[in-house]
Amino acid sequence: MRTLSRALGAITAAAIGLAPVPGARAQADPKAQGQTTPKQATPKKDILAERSMGSATAPITVYEMSDFQCPYCRRHAVDVFPALEQAYIKTGKVHWVFINFPLTSIHPNAAAAAELALCGARVGKFWPLHDLLFKYQDTWAPLKEPGPFLLSIADSVHAPHAAVEACLTSGSARPELEADAEGAHRSGAQSTPTFYLEGGLLVGAQPLDVWRQILDSIYKAKTVSSKQ
Repeated sequence: MRTLSRALGAITAAAIGLAPVPGARAQADPKAQGQTTPKQATPKKDILAERSMGSATAPITVYEMSDFQCPYCRRHAVDVFPALEQAYIKTGKVHWVFINFPLTSIHPNAAAAAELALCGARVGKFWPLHDLLFKYQDTWAPLKEPGPFLLSIADSVHAPHAAVEACLTSGSARPELEADAEGAHRSGAQSTPTFYLEGGLLVGAQPLDVWRQILDSIYKAKTVSSKQ
């Protein structure tokens, strides 16, 4: 059995046991050279807020390092994240931050999708675009020219067409995307999805039950210590 402290770093003296999860899969980055000491990604705070969800004062912060073209990231986004949003983010327990980590050597359209999401963030449409990019991943991922379809996704969430198109054409979101990817590498992420929380990394598309054990344990430890 693997303890929570081994999976996420030492949080408290007491840890819950987690059995290995065969279905927890991740897409490896072929360029990864080995894990370093985990560090948080550091894009500009105001830009980061555009793709954050939940209270900034929540006792737990999770950084999701993800690739819109990664099938395991889609599994997390579609099958698990909605339940986490309801149970932990909307209740003030977790602050969730999305970090773009496109594995462009194996996912040629991932950077284009990430740029669209970042351009959408500038007009308050990051999360609706996040949902549709993953929902229609099988449609845009194999396209040789994904641009028109990606723009149609932006139109479907009523993002200002001219503003989004100008952002994509100018490449103004590209430095933010590069900063995200650099921060993900510094954190030690070598595959997607990878989650940074409480000084450690959780790798792969974990099932909901595993997330519940982890978040409940951290929340209990933090709320108990805050009362002492």
